[in-house]
Amino acid sequence: MTANEDCIFCRIAAGGIPSYRVAEADRALAFLDVNPAGEGHTLVIPRDHSADIWDLPLDDGLAVWALAQHVAGVLHDVLRPDGLTLYQANRQAGFQDVFHFHMHVVPRWHGDGLRKAWESRPADPDHLAATAERLSS
Repeated sequence: MTANEDCIFCRIAAGGIPSYRVAEADRALAFLDVNPAGEGHTLVIPRDHSADIWDLPLDDGLAVWALAQHVAGVLHDVLRPDGLTLYQANRQAGFQDVFHFHMHVVPRWHGDGLRKAWESRPADPDHLAATAERLSS
């Protein structure tokens, strides 16, 4: 297991910092966020250190996704939220705050006061077509 001793999530995964664990797998760990957006807000991380999605090995990404799906099921069955938000951010410009890949699994209720991360607005179809062409070539 690779770890970064300066990384709080690596220290949590190693058991050096207490956490409120929700679920565990060989390559991933889920624990409650200590600064939650609401009840049941859970973080899912790979056990090995990866700074962001570009640093994340595929097997660790698959493990995080599988554990996030499991946690979503547990949250649904136990807390009965009206919905769920999955949130994953990369690098400072993407609003990542801890530089160890992690996914937020946030149960949502109507009227919970949380807002969308961004407001959507229609895009120019010509710009969409040009961008799709650039990305698919």
